[in-house]
Amino acid sequence: MSATQRIICAFSHSCSLPPISSSTSFFKSPPFLFLPFTRYYRILARSVLIPPSPMPRKQVQSAGGHKELKRIEKPKADRISSTTADATGGASEALTHGLAEMRIAENSGQTSVPAAARQVGGVQPANQSTVHGPKTVWKVESYGTISGNTVDKVEAEVASTKNSIAALSSNNLLENFTVDNSTYSLARIRATFYPKFENEKSDQEIRTRMIEMVSKGLATLEVSLKHSGSLFMYAGHKGGAYAKNSFGNIYTAVGVFVLGRMFREAWGTEASKKQVEFNEFLERNHMCISMELVTAVLGDHGQRPNEDFVVVTAVTELGKGKPKFYSTPEIIAFCRKWCLPTNHVWLFSTRKSVSSFFAAFDALCEEGTATPVCKALDEIADISIPGSKDHARAQGEILEGLVARIVARESSSQMEKVLKEFPPAAADGVGLDFGPNLREICAANRSDEKQQIRALLDSVGSSFCPDHSDWFGPDGADGHSRNADRSVLSKFLQANPADYSTRKLQEIVRLMREKRYPAAFKCYHNFHEVDALACDNLFYRMVIHVHSDSAFRRYQKEMRHKPGLWPLYRGFFVDINLFKANKERSIEISRGSDDVVEDGTGTSGSDLADDDANLMVKLKFLTYKLRTFLIRNGLSILFKEGPGAYKAYYLRQMKNWGTSSGKQRELSKMLDEWAVYIRRKYGNKQLSSSTYLSEAEPFLEQFAKRSPQNQALVGSAGNLVRSEDFLAIVGEGRDEEGDLEVEREIPSPKSSTLATKTVAKQEGLMVFFPGIPGCAKSALCKELLNSPDVFEDDRPVHSLMGDLVKGKYWQKVADERRKKPYSIMLADKNAPNEEVWRQIEDMCNSTRASAVPVVPESEGTDSNPYSLDALAVFMFRVLQRVNHPGSLDKASPNAGYVLLMFYHLYEGKSRREFEGELIERFGSLVKMPLLKSDRNPLPQSVQSILEEGINLYQLHTKRHGRLESTKGSYAKEWTMWEKQLREVLFGNADYLNSIQVPFEVAVKEVSEQLRNIAKGDYTPPDTEKRKFGTITFAALSLPVTEIHGVLKNIASSNPSVEAFLKGKHLENLQKAHVTLAHKRSHGVKAVADYGAFLHENVPLELKALLFSDEMAAFEACPGSLGGEKIVSKNAWPHVTLWTAQGVSAKEANALPELFQQGKASRVDLNPPVTITSTLEFF
Repeated sequence: MSATQRIICAFSHSCSLPPISSSTSFFKSPPFLFLPFTRYYRILARSVLIPPSPMPRKQVQSAGGHKELKRIEKPKADRISSTTADATGGASEALTHGLAEMRIAENSGQTSVPAAARQVGGVQPANQSTVHGPKTVWKVESYGTISGNTVDKVEAEVASTKNSIAALSSNNLLENFTVDNSTYSLARIRATFYPKFENEKSDQEIRTRMIEMVSKGLATLEVSLKHSGSLFMYAGHKGGAYAKNSFGNIYTAVGVFVLGRMFREAWGTEASKKQVEFNEFLERNHMCISMELVTAVLGDHGQRPNEDFVVVTAVTELGKGKPKFYSTPEIIAFCRKWCLPTNHVWLFSTRKSVSSFFAAFDALCEEGTATPVCKALDEIADISIPGSKDHARAQGEILEGLVARIVARESSSQMEKVLKEFPPAAADGVGLDFGPNLREICAANRSDEKQQIRALLDSVGSSFCPDHSDWFGPDGADGHSRNADRSVLSKFLQANPADYSTRKLQEIVRLMREKRYPAAFKCYHNFHEVDALACDNLFYRMVIHVHSDSAFRRYQKEMRHKPGLWPLYRGFFVDINLFKANKERSIEISRGSDDVVEDGTGTSGSDLADDDANLMVKLKFLTYKLRTFLIRNGLSILFKEGPGAYKAYYLRQMKNWGTSSGKQRELSKMLDEWAVYIRRKYGNKQLSSSTYLSEAEPFLEQFAKRSPQNQALVGSAGNLVRSEDFLAIVGEGRDEEGDLEVEREIPSPKSSTLATKTVAKQEGLMVFFPGIPGCAKSALCKELLNSPDVFEDDRPVHSLMGDLVKGKYWQKVADERRKKPYSIMLADKNAPNEEVWRQIEDMCNSTRASAVPVVPESEGTDSNPYSLDALAVFMFRVLQRVNHPGSLDKASPNAGYVLLMFYHLYEGKSRREFEGELIERFGSLVKMPLLKSDRNPLPQSVQSILEEGINLYQLHTKRHGRLESTKGSYAKEWTMWEKQLREVLFGNADYLNSIQVPFEVAVKEVSEQLRNIAKGDYTPPDTEKRKFGTITFAALSLPVTEIHGVLKNIASSNPSVEAFLKGKHLENLQKAHVTLAHKRSHGVKAVADYGAFLHENVPLELKALLFSDEMAAFEACPGSLGGEKIVSKNAWPHVTLWTAQGVSAKEANALPELFQQGKASRVDLNPPVTITSTLEFF
């Protein structure tokens, strides 16, 4: 009997759904909030599963001890293999015992109901808990592996007959699959990574809140290394391997190979058995592990790694219900059970340690590399857990950055317990020959991508990767297409949800489509379910590919208004099963579809609010950004637009990062030299970004050799790994993580965007309007033309009205700019999107001009820079026009639709984002007053008619795109709405007239702002997040006026001091401080330790004045703060007051010794003078 016949036969019987059983999370924590063991744990080794097998692994005990709250766990390089049967099972028992001690009674009162392994529509449903009452259940997690399932069994399973891909297409199964009341869809998340949360607070606000929460004992700060690689997710050989937005390609093949090789290195001769058990474990428990895939064969990042490896960054349960992410202690316990590599993690649980961490980063951010950064954090952190792979040895010294996030306050104690229960195990496979490595395989198979994939998968072996269907189809012939018809998505949304998870996933997709988020929903055939395929039982895999980070921001705002909405995850893969159900089965489905009981966040109990739970900040190092952002990402600009545009690009980047002025000067010199070097070598042929380090690394090495200053600037250079011979072959049009779209190029900032805030008179000026019809731009241009002296210079002013120009308007503007490059151009046309803004940048760059955007002032909404109040006024103005040149007036039958179209061109940007981008691009922004601040709220009738129009517009564009509203299936609805719009707006005419700022007032304010910009008297508003420069030393800053007063008092009573001060011009002293610690002399930790007292007032005693012919200084003694003495690391704390020409300030340290030698004078202050200082970083 064929697979299809078996499925049809199965459907002909009266099948019932299985009872719903428990799939409670055995590790629960929210995205970015890794909670400890505070909930129940699912028993993974149930009676329905095969019992755990013995695990002969002797684990190496940690040599790290405790020092008060500090623990630094020491990794072990060696491992002792155990061959005795009595020792087997020790690791499994230790893990079970350790988790048993940490179990806590479940609050929800859910109980487990056993269920047979039966399928719903061909897909195995995950177990799910139902509520039966208040009974408390104690549950223990088991990490047991499975015995009895050998490699032979897997190979036999794979050898079973599978239907050809023709079964998916030739019979037109999807086309003939109709959706009716008996149609159900069952969706299961197969792989996913954490949601992408965007903090709306500035970096400084996030830091302050983090320190506050830790100080109050509400949370712990967790910091981990950010490895430079690609996201790779693995759900077992049946669940699939995934890159960020794709599967079944070279990226996932490389990931599977590297993960499989790491199993062999860890388990040695047991590797094949453990690979099988691990795959079965993930499949049985519907789990996924996410990793950073670090390799030299998939293109260059910041540094080519010395080794190819993965680091586990997330472990996720994907059972029925919202994905459950493990906390970091749970990840480490899981990984050590399976000998998977973990990341380097630090925990900071006190105010002093967390403040010191941020200070340490600020001290290292511009020069930090892996070794000094890890050393500093080891010294500062309360707990340090070294990673399985040493970053400096495996990847290199160039460190991408750190990720700091808030976790539960119990994390430290839970981490201590995990480290005690699960010590790291050394590798059994050291010294064994596993055959060719990744680079050798890629080098030997360079004919095409498919050849490399096949060679990699064959080398992995059938124990870990027995099924190649995701890459080559079920028959392995690769003579098919994975792509499924687009109607899969519509039928998925139309079908009845078979359970709670499916309904929530449908909700995500519907919302994203309705809001027109920049995302794609790609559907593919699921080759793993070919045997279960039938005409009424179809299987697909969907990839939710988010194209822009703006979608995450907008979705996050929706979640605030809809608490039950599931998050939008990064790396989002869903298995879909469309099937028919008879009446009896439909009843059972409806009974079990709402059994999931979730809290608001899908996380374990926490006292933290959502905003606090998701607090996270990414901290990147300049030595990494130099390579990736300034060199690699600037290649296209350098080769396409020349050195001038490239210089503008890298200067803008450094300005946005807040790079110190000294580093900016050093980097500018180096990057100018790089531009000349690479252009001379390659001419007009652009260097490939995937292998840019082949040229950049030797250049940086030679540059670093010239001086220690240059070496510090580039961080590390000279250990180039040649990759050209083994680079993986990537198909056309994919980025480094396997996305199916061409990577979007970074827009090149032009000179106008980076110019100073002034507009030079020898340059031109363009005024343009990112607005909406009805914003009064034409009327404003007319007023400016009639008053050309508004700019107070002699440049001619002229305007070009868009409604009177035939053909391409912006091309016409460009022509006019070239004819009159030094004039002031008023571009009287709406400029609503980035494409137009780039054209304006190009024009200004080519004609030596600056551009000034003029925007109507408005509060905006969460996703649009213009509020409904502003839109109402714009529409009201348009509908009062008569004989408009562009025919957009009261006589236009679709005027409302046109304004809605313009309004939606800005969709996706908040007001802050909108203004910030304009300022960053053009360096200035003029706001035209529109609405009175003391106005009454928008009438309900006006708000309702606008919202109806917006909803109708979304329906229309979803079906017809940009087809005119007078055409299409909604033509009648549009006609009715346009009529009602006029009635409502004119019915509220008094209100709409009363809320507008008088036009003459708006013209006056705009004129004044433009005049200031033209004269150079303009400072743009600060819309960027606060940036942090590097820290060199910690010091007590003193009030100079008080220092002058003390000197004056001493001189009045001491003739020798008075004589000494004559001619020294100490009245010019501008700053005074007492150095506490300097990172060059005392180390980063010494400076960072003062972070807990930053900006605090500290009493300081001036005890004596010491002076010689070459210098003078006060002897100082810092006081206490909060009962803790502030101690300077300098042997002689002092305030340098004066040095002779050619004498450095640090020479003042020698004054006590000079006094002892009779070469300096000392005047004691009796009693000492006490002044108040402030502790600061410099």
